[in-house]
Amino acid sequence: MIRVVLPYHLRTLARVDGEVVLDVAGDVTQRSVLDALEARYPVLRGTVRDQSTGARRAFVRFFACEQDLSHEPPDAPLPGAVTSGAEPFMVVGAMAGG
Repeated sequence: MIRVVLPYHLRTLARVDGEVVLDVAGDVTQRSVLDALEARYPVLRGTVRDQSTGARRAFVRFFACEQDLSHEPPDAPLPGAVTSGAEPFMVVGAMAGG
């Protein structure tokens, strides 16, 4: 089971409280986690990544185990602590400005 932490506005959109727990089949990667998230919560399709290209949205970042995974390849394996459920995969809304 993979734990996913979503920002407030996406939790509101998906109508969930707290962490989301997903069952991810096969390799645990950004792509497989986001595929499972969008399958379970179709309302989130297009909010975290572009539907046509699969690319991460500009103001969305991914973190796990105190590491910024935003620029990692989508099919790179996530850290073992995420795979085991010890640590969550976090989707964070980035901020811009000065």
